[in-house]
Amino acid sequence: MIRFIIALMCSCLFVAGAGAADSSTWTVASPDQVNAVLPEAEALYRALHQNPEISLHEEQTAAKLAMRIRALGYDVTTNVGGYGIVGVLKNGAGPTVMLRTELDALPMPEKTGVPYASIVTMKNDAGTVVPVMHACGHDLHMATLYGTAKIMAANRDKWHGTLIVIGQPAEEIGAGAAAMLKDGLYTRFPKPDYAFALHDDAGMLVGNIGYLEGYHLASADSVDITIYGRGSHGAEPQKGVDPILIASRTVVALQSIISREVTPGDPAVVTVGSIHGGTQNNIIPEEVKLQLTVRTYNPETRKKLLAGIERITRGEAAAGGAPKEPLIITKSVSSAAYNDPELTRLIVAKLATILGPDKLILSTPHMAFDDFAEFGVAGARSVHLNLGAVAPAKYAAAQQPGAAPLPGVHSPYWAPDYSAALKTGITVETAALLELLARK
Repeated sequence: MIRFIIALMCSCLFVAGAGAADSSTWTVASPDQVNAVLPEAEALYRALHQNPEISLHEEQTAAKLAMRIRALGYDVTTNVGGYGIVGVLKNGAGPTVMLRTELDALPMPEKTGVPYASIVTMKNDAGTVVPVMHACGHDLHMATLYGTAKIMAANRDKWHGTLIVIGQPAEEIGAGAAAMLKDGLYTRFPKPDYAFALHDDAGMLVGNIGYLEGYHLASADSVDITIYGRGSHGAEPQKGVDPILIASRTVVALQSIISREVTPGDPAVVTVGSIHGGTQNNIIPEEVKLQLTVRTYNPETRKKLLAGIERITRGEAAAGGAPKEPLIITKSVSSAAYNDPELTRLIVAKLATILGPDKLILSTPHMAFDDFAEFGVAGARSVHLNLGAVAPAKYAAAQQPGAAPLPGVHSPYWAPDYSAALKTGITVETAALLELLARK
């Protein structure tokens, strides 16, 4: 599936364990540098927000970002794993660090009422015209990455190594990271020692940073099940085999995996998000289709869940007298996202010296997924943090008794406090990159 605001108390820069730093020992972009790049980043954010593109169709989005990164002096390659972009800036011997942003938006209408709201529609892969909105903050992430990339390129005397910035397609469907890796992200380009990413947080006050060591986002698998029956008149069920009844028993029985097979305290979710079957009140259909999402952190628990789903589905079909075994198709969407504990502590300690320790918020594990996890599984030590993006007035209002909850990401009403979030995000990304690019 990563949030913070600048709370610098003075115009000097700080180094962990030291006081003011001169320009030769910068470990964070100066407020003047961030403010200088902010208008461009804000303009890019609004342009991207007004012109979103859904997963696997991010052609113009990628072109906008690639053009700007190339103009900064990065060696840019496009169409990596779809519309993915890779920008490489080599700066002598040292570690290789990768900074990721996502490119895609969601097929949903925007209802924020902001003057730069999206009114875009486009055809999805099924040929259906759908409204499109950046409801998950990927536009904010792209604009933040651009501001960071510009500052890093302008200050190559302050770091050493190789910086890679990537624009990843198809994050919303969990396909982009794997596609970029398959297309040679770690072989055609320098393989990163470290990978870093931010994600906006729709429940966190702008200026705050969420962090968590270890697993913090779940693995995700999709399971499509077709249960077969034998059609008959609804008034004569004895002449058929009712797949709706079998499917109903299956849905209930699947939850026994969580309650009776998973170790208590081990996070795991099996959700049947879609069930379709039949056409009319008085007809028993030939088949019923179920669509499931499966989430966990532990790889062994993941195997147990998937095996249990198959066992129970086949068992219920046999118990119901189904004329043939159910069809079960499992697709891996994303591994669980793991924050390297040592690197997380290193970066959080640095950010505490910049933002103040009160701005660092210990997060709780979340069962959503982000396929940024795949870059870590493929061999890069990774850290994924949350960027607070809720305006102070909205945040305060939501804390009042009886107040409506804040709109979350994937809501048609989600509108981040983008200027303040950009300012914080650029500061945080440059600080993290400079910290990692100082390592041996």
